[in-house]
Amino acid sequence: MRKKYFFFDIDGTLTNKQTGLIVPSAKQTIQELQRQGHFVAIATGRAYYKTKRFAKEAGIHHIVSNGGAALTIHDELIENRPLDHQKAVDLCHEAHKNGYGLLIAYNDSIDVLMNDELFIQQVGYRQEPTRYILDKNLTYEEIADIYKIYIAISKDEEDQFILKDSLGHIRFMDEYLTYQHDAKDEGIYKMLEKVHGCREDVIVFGDDFNDLVMFKTEWTNIAMGNACDELKEKATFITKTSVEDGIEYACKHFGWI
Repeated sequence: MRKKYFFFDIDGTLTNKQTGLIVPSAKQTIQELQRQGHFVAIATGRAYYKTKRFAKEAGIHHIVSNGGAALTIHDELIENRPLDHQKAVDLCHEAHKNGYGLLIAYNDSIDVLMNDELFIQQVGYRQEPTRYILDKNLTYEEIADIYKIYIAISKDEEDQFILKDSLGHIRFMDEYLTYQHDAKDEGIYKMLEKVHGCREDVIVFGDDFNDLVMFKTEWTNIAMGNACDELKEKATFITKTSVEDGIEYACKHFGWI
């Protein structure tokens, strides 16, 4: 069989979204795909430091993380780009000026910077493990790299935000908007260049809105049975839900395993 290049989202695709654990049949399918000589990678919006632990558990050695801005090949991180610095600084200034609390991820870790406690006062602590660093003298310009920005703005108010669409963003939580790279497709393209893969041999699996960008007509797109309707509409094939062994089902359906 011709070598295929698989890119899997994590949450709700490889995992049971309720427990956060990898579905056993998905892990077994990954092992079988690799045994048969296929290329297997993760494609996620998660930061690299979060993704590498999951990848090790899943037995996957290639990663597109940080929303497409970080590449790992054979377990070696070769690139991890921050957000456009000036756009990120401008975004922070607008949020601060309009009274919205914000947190800034300035490196690849659980650490976030803040120059006041407005974010925590407005929406509380994040559910994700986070270490909050308060520096009341902090200026946004002095932060060398900005990887993510969390802004405590509601869905009802976000359209009043002038610079809302200046950077990629997604609303994981009702209480705040997360600014991060939203370019999984670009990460996949770069990965293919590095490993000399062909676009027509790519298969992507996803389930949520942030997977829309990597569902391209030039390759095969598999939506999980638990996927959002918008993703299903773009899919080549809709498989079963993640917990109903959807990864294994699709791979057997197409004869990849």
